Formats: sequence, C-alpha cells, structure tokens
Amino acid sequence: MSTATMPKNRSIKNRSAKDRRPWTVGQAVLTAVGVLVSAVWMAPLAWALVTSLKSETEAVTLPVHWLPHHWTVQGWRNVFDAGNIPNWFVNSVIVSVCVTFIVLLVSALAGYGFARTEFRGKKALLGLTMAGLMVSPAVLGIPLFTTVQSMGMVDTYWGMILPQCAPAAMVYILYKFFQGIPRELEEAAFIDGAGRWRVFFTIVLPLSRPSLSAVGIFTFIASWNNFLWPYMVTSNPDLMTMPNGIATVQNAFGFQWAQLMAGGLIAGLPLIIVFIFFQRQIVSGVAHTGLAGQ
Repeated sequence: MSTATMPKNRSIKNRSAKDRRPWTVGQAVLTAVGVLVSAVWMAPLAWALVTSLKSETEAVTLPVHWLPHHWTVQGWRNVFDAGNIPNWFVNSVIVSVCVTFIVLLVSALAGYGFARTEFRGKKALLGLTMAGLMVSPAVLGIPLFTTVQSMGMVDTYWGMILPQCAPAAMVYILYKFFQGIPRELEEAAFIDGAGRWRVFFTIVLPLSRPSLSAVGIFTFIASWNNFLWPYMVTSNPDLMTMPNGIATVQNAFGFQWAQLMAGGLIAGLPLIIVFIFFQRQIVSGVAHTGLAGQ
C-alpha cells in the first residue's frame, strides 16, 4: 500500500467514527418501546408454538410453564390425521384469490368511474355505496343466505365468493386515490387519440399499483380469515376453508390445547408469509391510501 493512500484511509475511518454519534435519550426510548411492542405482539405466537409442541396433559398442567418438558409433535399429527388440511388449504386459496381479483376489478372500475366520469345520479349512487360502510356484514348474513339459497349456490365456491365482493370501503379508497391523479396526464392521452379504456389500463392502473397492492392484500387477508360466511353457506367438508375446517376438528375432539394451537398456526401461517414477502407493499399502500390512522 502506498503512503498516499494511507492518510486517505485514516481520514475515512476518522470520518466514519465521527459520524457514529451516540444515541440520544429519545432514540433510546423509542427503540425500547419498539422492542417492547414487538415482544408483546410476538408473545402469543411464541406461546402458541411452544404449546403445540407439548403433550395434551402437559398443556393443561398447572403451574403454567413456557418450555415443554417433553417435546412432541403429536398435536400437529392429530390435526393432520383428523382433518383434510390440504383440501381446506386449497379451498381457502381458491376463495381468497377469486375474491381478491373480483374486488380489485370492481373497486378499480367503480372508483375510477366515480372519480373521473359525470353522469346523472352520480352523487346519489356514491352516497348509496358509501352507506355500505355503516352496515355490519353480520347484519346482512340472513338476507345474503336467502339470496344465495334461492340462486342454488349453497355448498358451492361461488356461494362463498360472490357475497364477499361488495367492497364499499375499497371503492372509497381507490376513489380518493384516483381523484389525486393529475387530470393533465389523461387529457394528454386523450389528445393523442387514446380512449377512456386505454387511458384507464395504460396510465391510471400503473400509477395505482401501491393502492391496488394495499387493497388486494387487505382483501386477501380478510377473505382468508372470514369464518362466519363460509360457515353459513357450506356444510360440505370438501368445500370448507381453513378456519371452518380447523373449527370442526376442535368440535370433534373437544378442547385439546396442543392441537388447537397447532391448528391456529397452520391457519395463520399463510398470512404471516404474505406479510413477510409483501410488507413493503403493505406499508407503501397504507401510506398512499391514508389508512395509517385506522
């Protein structure tokens, strides 16, 4: 090494050492709070995991202890032996993916229509759509079931999918986002001869990827976790989703805590994977859609 480069290296090291300022009191407090909140959120998952690796006798033995004395995967074996986990998993994937696709399509078209087009009765129709935010899905359970039954869609995939595709909240989110897109971009495309559909698919949708990602992820999670509606509309074990299937296993065997924790982890594992791989899209989507305070 030449003597000319040695002072440069020393200056770089000294500069980097100066840049490493000690933490302030505020940074230390925020870090401690973040670690504490993370521990609080992770504690139930850790407890479920260690409980699922206990025997049923040890899982209910007092006093309660964290780590099992005898590690076993019998609870996991019982869940797979008693229920058709692969079939329920496939059903959940089919229902959640179809619901997400339809909700994205309907919400994007409706939100863009409300944001950019003028037609008679627009305000009344928008108000009627937003009124859906004030109605609990549980209240609509019986009318929806009666409608689905009259259409012959009980114990079918479409019976589980279509009633979940009335996304008033998602329409409002994309409606507000589309209002923020500069009209000059669309007007320039209109001048070049592009039609409304071409503008929508080639300009508006690419600009809406963060919001569309957030809407799609939130819809997928809500559909995957939906227990009440699939429970109401199907009694066929071959069509049950993961939450309903796990519930039937517990009803058949009673409260076996190791098995219950294993079933809950199996049902929640796909959502954890979705968050791990799409956390950047979730954070970006929340920032773009204004859901940070909700």
